[in-house]
Amino acid sequence: MTESAQGARDALHAVRQEVAKAVVGQDQAVSGLIVALLARGHVLLEGVPGVAKTLLVRSLAAALSVETRRVQFTPDLMPGDVTGSMVYDSGRSDFTFRPGPVFTHLLLADEINRTPPKTQSALLEAMEERQVTVDGTTHALPSPFLVAATQNPVEYEGTYPLPEAQLDRFLLKVTLPPPPREDEIQVLTRHAEGFDPRDLVGAGVRPVATPQDLAAGSAAVRTVQVSPELIGYVVDLAAATRVTPSLQLGVSPRGATALMSTARAWAWLQGRDYVTPDDVKALARPTLEHRVALRPEAELEGVTAASVLESVLAAVPVPR
Repeated sequence: MTESAQGARDALHAVRQEVAKAVVGQDQAVSGLIVALLARGHVLLEGVPGVAKTLLVRSLAAALSVETRRVQFTPDLMPGDVTGSMVYDSGRSDFTFRPGPVFTHLLLADEINRTPPKTQSALLEAMEERQVTVDGTTHALPSPFLVAATQNPVEYEGTYPLPEAQLDRFLLKVTLPPPPREDEIQVLTRHAEGFDPRDLVGAGVRPVATPQDLAAGSAAVRTVQVSPELIGYVVDLAAATRVTPSLQLGVSPRGATALMSTARAWAWLQGRDYVTPDDVKALARPTLEHRVALRPEAELEGVTAASVLESVLAAVPVPR
């Protein structure tokens, strides 16, 4: 591992410690966001209100020295409210482009399923191509760029569920559960001692990494070796989901590619330049769970996507 790559890895490990100063008990979510940044992907955050989804993204941005913006998705939000629009400039007697909130490094798309599909789709080009096209002109987005979209898993009235094709665009789905008792006591204790979630500097969160560290890390991740046997293992896992009786939609080839990418990023964060089956297993659920769809009869029987994936992981032979 080169000196720059090692320095980048150390800096990203320090990011986790900084975020923990503001967000208690969500280490898995922090790791997922870092993996997504290294693999140049996007994250779907799912959790009930009040589990620090917004604070998590703001703290991560502060520790990485990057900009973040938040968009509250509502039924009347228009695509131009996200991407930007052409505005008449009376001084120039011409229309000029006014960038929208998507022109940032970390975009928090809050309650993305509350806005109509037309506005949801406004993010697709930004997520996939890292650019925005308005009035025939293409505008590049900054680097790094990550969309962290949140969903409320318990309130569906008045929502527009993301279609499977759009869910497949998210590299990872990270669930933020309510904290266990010990962590919740720590949260309340911090607030009792004067913690202000709007004041990250006062909470002690400081910049410990830079976009250059992320760029060096992403470059290093692309050099992580994946053996032919591991590639076959990932393909077999994806193929097994396509013939599982409980699923009406299995993992696509893009999903298999995503699993290989996240496993490489995880292996690099662990200090290795090669992927192991354990790396694949560790990232299988967050990478694949949102890419499969249960059959209605399976849902009625209480089957979950997570349990199906666990069964697939247990059934597919692991390469030696």
